[in-house]
Amino acid sequence: MVREDLPVKRPEASCRAVLFSKRRPEALFTRFPIPFSAFVRRSRASLTLLLLLLCFLTLETGCNRLRHGGRDTVYVSARKMYLHDRVAPVSNRVAEVVNGQPLQVLEHDRRFYKVKTQKNEIGWIEEHAVIDGNTFQAFGQLASQHKQDPVVATATLRDDIYMRILPGRETERFYLLPANAKVQLLTRSSVVKTAPGAAAAPKPLVSKSGTVAAPAAAKAPSAKATTSAPGSKSAAKSAAKPASPASTGAAAQISGQTASEPPVEPPPMEDWWLVRDGQGHAGWLLARNLDVDVPDEIGIYAEGQRFVGAYMLNQVFDPDATTPNHEVPQFLTVLSPPKAGLPFDFDQVRVFTWSIKRHRYETAFRLHPIEGYLPVRIAYQPVPGGSTPVFNFQIASSENLTTDAATGIIRPAAPRTITYAMIDTQVKRVGPDMGPIPTGNSKEAKAKEAKAAKAKAAKQARKKAR
Repeated sequence: MVREDLPVKRPEASCRAVLFSKRRPEALFTRFPIPFSAFVRRSRASLTLLLLLLCFLTLETGCNRLRHGGRDTVYVSARKMYLHDRVAPVSNRVAEVVNGQPLQVLEHDRRFYKVKTQKNEIGWIEEHAVIDGNTFQAFGQLASQHKQDPVVATATLRDDIYMRILPGRETERFYLLPANAKVQLLTRSSVVKTAPGAAAAPKPLVSKSGTVAAPAAAKAPSAKATTSAPGSKSAAKSAAKPASPASTGAAAQISGQTASEPPVEPPPMEDWWLVRDGQGHAGWLLARNLDVDVPDEIGIYAEGQRFVGAYMLNQVFDPDATTPNHEVPQFLTVLSPPKAGLPFDFDQVRVFTWSIKRHRYETAFRLHPIEGYLPVRIAYQPVPGGSTPVFNFQIASSENLTTDAATGIIRPAAPRTITYAMIDTQVKRVGPDMGPIPTGNSKEAKAKEAKAAKAKAAKQARKKAR
């Protein structure tokens, strides 16, 4: 029988006394049942959670150690930067690093990297002044992909300029080229010009293997889409073709615009060149920041056009010439209008030959206006008594053009190769493709030019009347 005058102990305290006592357990009589099994289950669950928490902390500490003390490498993209001993408003300069220099990452803290140079100099550098390893590999992949591309022309830089991984002012940049440096032009592209103050474009997708893809926001359904580029023949025809009243009204209802509103103008475009420098690096440069190398003797004959390339065909001997060994080069040139965003690379082919009688350059051949595409290839065909230069280029066989979604490079969907040979001072068409070359001398083009000239004359007349 249980005594009523004995003090009643709490069940939990009794359980702890029984579990952790070194003496032999004694029988204990209470008014309440002892929840021994429930306490054991709670103790095991707490111990399990504690072990899981310790494992998580251990793994997290190990990951942090790998992240901060790993072997990641970044590369300096700025022109010149200083490493500082700490991240603070007042700090000391530790070392100087320059563009392209690799740095080993020791720690990453917010917007700064703690890095070590090859001379074991350790300091902090801002995150925006470097690029990561994936972007560096992308530049290397770009150079290897276009290592064997034919050189379209050579050019001289007007100012210091960065190479970019894709055409565009907001894409990743790395190598800094100095002013007056020589580069080789490989491919031209046209992209929409970024307005000042606009939001930065999405960064290109750079995989671990170094391949570059278009940003997700600008990526087309396929790698190449067949489109009618602005200024192409199909676009011109569609613009010139009058729309029916029914179609005009339906389109106005769909778009919410009235037929009296002016059409939306296309966005401004700018040209970019894929170039290769003297060290084999490849990247994209803005076309307006470079000048194509053209001999001064023929550069004066541009006539308001822009030289895209100038190629030496052969040399002739002139005893009165002041050139070395009295050998005067003769040139093939391709030109284009001084306008960006054109759906072709050049619209004029012109051959300059040297007149031994007059001691000057003269135009021996001109093909204009056309829609030609680079590259221009030159070869030499053996003939009795020597060889004769042969050159070819491409034009479009239809109105369909392909535009690369990532780079904006425009190419004809079904190109034709047009070949010419120069015999003495005469340029004759040769090769398997002897079909007609589409030019702008059609009735529609002439009518368009006449209409533009008439509008210009009327405008000048109105100004004089004022």
